[in-house]
Parts: sequence; structure tokens; C-alpha cells
Amino acid sequence: MAIEKEKLKELYRTMVRIRRFEERVAREFAEGNIPGSVHLYIGEEAVATGAIAHLRKDDYIMSTHRGHGHLIAKGGDPRLMMAELFAKKTGYCLGKGGSMHIASLDIGMLGAAGIVGSGIPIATGAGLSAKLRGTDQVTICFFGDGAANIGRFHEGINLASVWCLPVVFVCENNLWAVSVPTSCSLSVPNVADRAAGYGIPGVVVDGMDVMAVYEAAGEAVARARRGEGPTLIEAKTYRFRGHFEGDAGTYRPKEEVEEWLKRDPVNNFKEKLIKMKVLTEKEAEEIDQAAREEMDEAVKFALESPFPEPEEALKNVYS
Repeated sequence: MAIEKEKLKELYRTMVRIRRFEERVAREFAEGNIPGSVHLYIGEEAVATGAIAHLRKDDYIMSTHRGHGHLIAKGGDPRLMMAELFAKKTGYCLGKGGSMHIASLDIGMLGAAGIVGSGIPIATGAGLSAKLRGTDQVTICFFGDGAANIGRFHEGINLASVWCLPVVFVCENNLWAVSVPTSCSLSVPNVADRAAGYGIPGVVVDGMDVMAVYEAAGEAVARARRGEGPTLIEAKTYRFRGHFEGDAGTYRPKEEVEEWLKRDPVNNFKEKLIKMKVLTEKEAEEIDQAAREEMDEAVKFALESPFPEPEEALKNVYS
């Protein structure tokens, strides 16, 4: 798949913005500015970037507990995201959702999900909605390898297949469901192998290569938009930090971590674009500096924003 130079630069810019946002979140969390817990997307930037690049504003995504990168790739505003993480009322969910439940319906972000795999049937529902309304909207559903072993995975994908719904299921297989390796949790070599059981395409892709993800997702999104049903994409990737901030990750072999760090999707893509003469070192520095300044502004906005008033605790709560 031929990709225009400007699109390649945009993919790189998105990856850098995700990386710098997450690095800043790690810093602010360590300084005590972010309550609760956060699960960082560092190392997995190529997956969200490559997949979501094919979506329109009115298309949908369903995220996970590790969802900051998904929202940024869908067009989320880092200021509103940071304010949400800081539990401020200027955040996307008025400071009540936090990292694991952040959402923005205006841009088709149906929400992050703190419960593993819970987004899969929601994404299937979004696909059913689009089909019943007669639109050509597509939903991309992200989930991890751990979610591929629970009932919602099988139920959601089976229904999407039976009803030929416009959903692209993207498994971000970072090899570890908290501390459980896929070698102990999967009965098949690849999560994508399970697609055969539902009669849909199953694709394994290098999740550290944004261009590989972009190509696979492009075919899946186009297929869904044509009304030809769902696809299961498995992106082999790796989280560079612990499962959550504060997790030392001692269950992972040091050699394994070091090998995956060499495959850094952001740095490697930059080198590739420079070799292709799509990007210069100066342009790369300017993109990086712009991202750092953007995140500085996001933190400033969050720090200066007010907390919700105590009497607002039960507002926007539904039962």
C-alpha cells in the first residue's frame, strides 16, 4: 500500500504526541498530581496510530484500560485528557472518569474500559447501530491478549460475524496479561487464529511497525465499510513499562524487555522516514519539540483547572 509523504509524517507526529503525553503522565503521576492508577501505552504507539488513521470523525473506537493513545489518535485534546486524569471538572468526563473510563462521544471515542474485555460487546453494539441506521460508519475495538480468553470476546465477535457488522477487532497482544504470559494462556500460537471459528479474516501483524498496522487496518476498515463484516487483527506489540505505574515488572525476563526496547516503534519509524527522505532530522526535532510544548500546556491547563464541587458528586450519574 503506497502512503503519501504527508500521511507518513502525520503518522509519525501522532506517535510522538502519544509518547510525549504518556511520558508526561508518568512524571505527573510520580509527583502525586494524578489520583488512582494509570496504565501507559509507551511501546504500543504504532497500533493505535496505524489503525485509527483510517477512521473518520463519525466512526467509533472502543478502548481499554490502556487507552490514552487511542484517544489521541482519534483526535482527542491532550488538555482535556490531562484535566480528566487530574480529576478536574474541565476534563472530558468532568473529572469523574479518570484514566480508565475516559470518553469523548463527540469524536467517536465510546470510552476506555476498566473491566478487561468489556468493550468488545459494546463495540459490537455500535456496529449493530450503524447497520440498523444504514450508515457506513466503522467501529474499531481495541483489547489485549488477556481479553481474548474471556466470554465477551467469543460472544461479541460471534455476534458481529453472524450479523455481518462493520467492526474491526484489534487485539493488542503485548505478550503479558498483567503477569501471565501468552505462552501460558493461549492454546493456539496466535489470537488471530481464532477468527477461523467465526468465519472471518484473521490477520497477524507486527505491532511495532506503524506501516504494517496501517496496511492491515486499511483493508479491514474498507471491508467493514463495504458491508462485508468484521475482521480480527492481532498486533504483536510490547508495553515498555509495567502493567501499571508502580509495577516493577519483575515477572518479565530482563533479556526479553531489552530485545523489545530495540524495536521502539517511534525511534525506528523516525529512522525509516529519514532514510526514505520523507523526514529530516530538523523536522523530527521540531515535531518532538512541538509535542513537548503541547504536553506542557496540557499540564498547565490541568493544574489551573478547578476540582468538581462536592455537591456535584451525584450529577451525571445514571442508574
